[in-house]
Amino acid sequence: EIVRCRGVMTMFLYVFRFSTSRQTLMWIPDSFFSSLLSGRISTLRDETGAIFIDRDPTAFAPILNFLRTKELDLRGVNISILRHEAEFYGITPLVRRLLLCEELDRSSCGSVLFHGYLPPPAIPARKCSPSSAASGSTSDERPGPSGAEGFSRVGPPPHPSLSGPVVDPRKVLIIAGHHNWIVAAYAHFVICYRIKESSGWQQVFSSPYLNWTIERIALNAKVVGGPHGDKDKMVAAASESSIILWSIQDGGSGNEIGVFSLGVPVDDLFFIGSQLVATSHTGKVGVWNAVTQHWQVQDVVPITSCDTAGSFLLLGCNNGSIYYIDMQKFPLRMKDNDLLVTELYHDPSNDAITALSVYLTPKTSVSGNWIEIAYGTSSGAVRVIVQHPETVGSGPQLFQTFTVHRSPVTKIMLSEKHLVSVCADNNHVRTWTVTRFRGMISTQPGSTPLASFKILSLEETESHGSYCSGNDIGPFGERDDQQVFIQKVIPITNKLFVRLSSTGKRICEVQSVDGTTITCFMVRECEGSSRMGSRPRRYLFTGHGNGSIQMWDLTTAMDTANKGEEKKKEDVGGPTEEELLQLLDQCDLSTSRCATPNISPAPSVLHHTRLRESCSSLQLQAQEAIPEAQATYGAVRPYRESPLLARARRTESFHNKKNGKKVVFTTSLRLIKLIHCCW
Repeated sequence: EIVRCRGVMTMFLYVFRFSTSRQTLMWIPDSFFSSLLSGRISTLRDETGAIFIDRDPTAFAPILNFLRTKELDLRGVNISILRHEAEFYGITPLVRRLLLCEELDRSSCGSVLFHGYLPPPAIPARKCSPSSAASGSTSDERPGPSGAEGFSRVGPPPHPSLSGPVVDPRKVLIIAGHHNWIVAAYAHFVICYRIKESSGWQQVFSSPYLNWTIERIALNAKVVGGPHGDKDKMVAAASESSIILWSIQDGGSGNEIGVFSLGVPVDDLFFIGSQLVATSHTGKVGVWNAVTQHWQVQDVVPITSCDTAGSFLLLGCNNGSIYYIDMQKFPLRMKDNDLLVTELYHDPSNDAITALSVYLTPKTSVSGNWIEIAYGTSSGAVRVIVQHPETVGSGPQLFQTFTVHRSPVTKIMLSEKHLVSVCADNNHVRTWTVTRFRGMISTQPGSTPLASFKILSLEETESHGSYCSGNDIGPFGERDDQQVFIQKVIPITNKLFVRLSSTGKRICEVQSVDGTTITCFMVRECEGSSRMGSRPRRYLFTGHGNGSIQMWDLTTAMDTANKGEEKKKEDVGGPTEEELLQLLDQCDLSTSRCATPNISPAPSVLHHTRLRESCSSLQLQAQEAIPEAQATYGAVRPYRESPLLARARRTESFHNKKNGKKVVFTTSLRLIKLIHCCW
């Protein structure tokens, strides 16, 4: 023991001594011990002449027993830690046995929650126009259909290889859904799928290859009054300021409706009925109507949040005001070139409206329509405003205010039973129960605190514009049902945690069945079958780095959790401390490029960061190879063995002593405590 009472640290060195023979250590060729005793690795000896190995002695004891008896006793042993140590020592027979033990809990067919697998699609052939390339033209103006004012073709942004980060064209960037349809966005094309009870999920549309990288997508599976009839489906994709729109017929054939420009980068892209809406934080709103086929752009105050309620689009702005646009009146005002942007409410503190959530109560003959709006501000305040049926002319009234957040509110959700808010402090969530009387929010006893928790989700420091939209934590679900958060702790992982938005409790965790990284996710309720009593089912869709899409049955997970059939985890929400540390071992949280070694280089540590890529039909062209240097993630990047650690591992000062048939060596477990003296 080494004790320095007056220093700033106290160090305890616990030494464990093991004795064995050279024959025991040498029976496995090309292991750490065979290299150690053959002289290929130098040795370090203590004062007694024993060989010193700086590893965990508790994990070394079963490894030594395996070398002696070729048998393994797993009582009281952590299999993952033991495999990590066995890989370090190069004990291949032991590693294979431990892998089989771990594989008992794994299957390429997934758990009971695994619902389906969509294989990677083929990349559409790239089309190039020699004439346009020779002329250097970047736009192709063409007249639209009769009466389609503002319908034009605009030039696409520069090719991603010329500006901005390179995006792997194989991986799924975003998944969106509507009714029984989903659309998956890759870097340069989109794929649409439809589910039928008899045939399951089927691919019905593949877009042409686009010369820009997709950042936003939107899907409308039930278009009323579309250009080709009410049975049309519509898909839109955006990159920077450009938006391309397709219509899809029942047979799966698709037609390009047009390419439009918002003039500024698109932050949100969605459908309200048959109308496509694009918004930008700079204060622009663009709307395309399926009936008039008119694209209209209008300037408003810089936008910080938005939400929809029926045919209404609500905009939260940085001047503290909430504006709304009635989309039903939109076609009637085309001649006036006006979207009818009307101010609905102004925050009493003039704070920017950073999050919006609208809840429409059921209409009754007694109460009429009672509109409730919850919003969050840049100062962290959460407010609830209501529109009384008897005070429709006077506008919404302030109902309740909470000031529990100290960071800007980033998300808010008002549902039938809960009010949930999320702030910028590592996604800190606060939830309240909502009391209602005849479906309307009530002051007796009012909203009461329910839970406080965090949805820790690290983001890439230099991510593509599609990362945020493809990895939105939620909450997901209908307003009259339980909603869930999806927690993706680190950017490169194959595991997600599903948690209740009201309490933060963990419902389940899902892990990709083929070991590939999860690049995006989305929760969607699909309509049930036509049989009596069939209800919609909720699914979690995950996009992966190899281009596949995997599906998980959250309805079964929630039913199981509600029945208490799952393991008792009353106090477990997101990852436990042990799970979190295992996940954080896969990335570097420091912005420093310091090469100080921190973990051993055994393959088990790097297993999850080198996630397998399944065989797929996606083929990279030679000129589209992604440089290794562009695969790093700045402050949060995949772990790579530092040069110093590699050099230290190769030149560890183990001094060999060959004479004698018996070899005596020691291992150590160091405990270092920092003690700051106050005297």
